[in-house]
Amino acid sequence: MSNSEGRRWWTLAALAVSVLVVALDLFVLNLALPTISADLHASSGDLQWFVDAYSLALAAALLPAGLLGDRIGRKRLLTAALALFGIASLACAYATSAGELIAARAVLGLAAAVILPMSLAVLPVLFTESERPRAIAAVGGATFLGYPVGPIVGGWLLDHFWWGSVFLINVPVVVIAMIAVTTLMPESRSEDKPGVDIAGVLISSAGLSVLTYGLIKAGESGWGDQTAIATMSAGVVMLIAFVAWERRLGRAAGRAQERSARRPASQRKPAQPLVDLTLFSSAGFTWGTVLSTLVSFALFGILFAMPQYFLQVRGLDSLGAGYRLLPMIGGLAAGLVVGQRLLSPRKERSQGGDRLGRINAKVVGTAGFAIMAVSLAVGAGTTVASGTGFTAAWFGVSGLGLGLAMPTALNSALGALSPERSGSGSALITALRQVGGTIGVAVLGTVLATVYRSYLHLEGLPANAAGPAKSGIAGGIAVAQAARSVPLLDAVRSAYVNGMDVMLWVCAGIAAAAALLALAFLPRGSGASVQDAPAPSRPADRVGWPGQDQLPPPETAEGDRQATGAAAARGNAAGGELPT
Repeated sequence: MSNSEGRRWWTLAALAVSVLVVALDLFVLNLALPTISADLHASSGDLQWFVDAYSLALAAALLPAGLLGDRIGRKRLLTAALALFGIASLACAYATSAGELIAARAVLGLAAAVILPMSLAVLPVLFTESERPRAIAAVGGATFLGYPVGPIVGGWLLDHFWWGSVFLINVPVVVIAMIAVTTLMPESRSEDKPGVDIAGVLISSAGLSVLTYGLIKAGESGWGDQTAIATMSAGVVMLIAFVAWERRLGRAAGRAQERSARRPASQRKPAQPLVDLTLFSSAGFTWGTVLSTLVSFALFGILFAMPQYFLQVRGLDSLGAGYRLLPMIGGLAAGLVVGQRLLSPRKERSQGGDRLGRINAKVVGTAGFAIMAVSLAVGAGTTVASGTGFTAAWFGVSGLGLGLAMPTALNSALGALSPERSGSGSALITALRQVGGTIGVAVLGTVLATVYRSYLHLEGLPANAAGPAKSGIAGGIAVAQAARSVPLLDAVRSAYVNGMDVMLWVCAGIAAAAALLALAFLPRGSGASVQDAPAPSRPADRVGWPGQDQLPPPETAEGDRQATGAAAARGNAAGGELPT
C-alpha cells in the first residue's frame, strides 16, 4: 500500500471521529435535562428550546455549508467547524443561565451543519467507486455508535459529576478529530468559483428552519395546532419558491455558460445555483436519497421510543438503557461488513466494462429493508414483561438490516455527485435526511401519544392530575408515584407499551415500503450511469495531501484501476461517493 493510499484510510478514521462527536452530543442532552432544569431554573419552554435551537440552526445552515466547502475548501471548513463545536461545548458546560445555554446550543447546531455534510463530501474525492461502500460503512457506523455510547457515557458522568460534564466529553473528541483532520486529510475544493446564490441561501435557510420548527411544534402540540399548521405551510411555500428560483438560476447559468466561449475569461461569473436540481434526473441519486431518508424516518422511531421503554417501563437507569441499545450496534457492524463484502467488485470485469459486486446494490438494499421490516414487526410484540433477550434479538436483527440498507442507499445517491460539487450535493442529502428524521419524530410521536391516551383510563382521577398523566409516560409515572397507586403505574406503563407497539408496526410498514421501492427503482449498480446524470462540465476538484503538491483525485490518480471508454465517462459523472 502506497503512502498516499494509506493516508486516505487514516483520513477516513478522522472523518469517523468527526461525526462521532456530533452523534454523542445528540443523546447526552436529554439525560441532563432534569438536572439542568433545576440548576438553571429553566421553564418547560426553556427545556424545549435547549433542543430546538440546535435543530433549527442545523436545518438553516446545511445547504450554505455545502456551498462554502466547495468554494473555500472542505478541510479548512471542517477544521473550523470542529473548533467551533468544541468552543460551543465549553460554553454549554459552563452556561449560567437558560439563555446562555440556548445560544450555545444554537452554535453547536451551526457547527454540526458543517461537520455532517463535509464528512460525506470528501468521500467522492478520496475514494473510488469500489471503495465507497467501505468508506460509507465506516462513517455511518461511527454515527450510529453514538446512540448507545452517548447514554452510557452520559449516564456515568451524571452519576459522578455535574451536568456540564456531558458537554465536556465533546472537547477531547474534538481535539482528536482536529489533529487527525489537520495532519491526515487532504484539502479539496472546486477550482471554479462562480458568484454566490445569496437569494437561494436566504430562502432555503428560512424554509428549512421554519418547516423544521412547524414539525417540532406539531410533535409537541398535535397536528391540529394552528401555529404548527401555519409554520409548516409557510416552510413548504418557501421551499417551493426556492426550487422555482433554483430552476430559473440554473437556466440563466446555462445560457451564460454558452456565451462564455465568446467573451473574455475575466468576465464576472454568474451565480451558481445553491442546489444542482439536475441531480434528480439520476435514478441513483433520487432513489438513494429517498431510501436513506426513509431509513432516518423509521430509525428515529426506534431511538425515540425504546430508550423511554427501558427507562420508564423497565425502570432502568441511563447506563442500563444504553447497554441495552448495544445489540443494535452489534447487528449494524455485522450488516456493514456483510454488505461491504457483497458489494465489493469481482476481479473480472463485465463485458460492458463495469465491475460488479458479488450481489448488486438493488438486491442488497432490498434485503436490508426487508430484514428491518420483519424485525420491527417482531419488535411490535414487545410487552411490559418482555425480557432483555427478546429485545436484544430484534434490536440486533434491525441493526443487521440497517447495516445492509443504509450504506447501499447512500452509495447510490453519492455516486451521482461529481467531486466538484460533492459539498453541496452531500449537504442536500443531509438536509433531506434531517427533515425526514424530524418528520419521523413528529409523526411517530403523534402515533405513540394518541394510542397511549386511548389506552389510558383515568376514571376517578382529579382533572389536575389527569392532564399530566395524559401528557406522556413521564408525567403518568410521576402522577402514579405521587398518588402511590400501583394500579395506575401499571396502567401507564401498559398504555405506553401499546402505543410503542403500534408505532413499531408503522416503522415496519415504512421499512416494507422502502424494500418495495428499492426493488422497483434502485439501480443495480452503485454509481450513476451516463444516462442517469450528465458529466460535469466544470474543472475537476483540486485535492492534495498536507505538505504535498496538489494531486488529482483517486478517479484520475488510480486510472489503471478504472474502466476506460464508457466506464470512464460514467466515472466522471459519478465522481466518487461517500451519511446522522
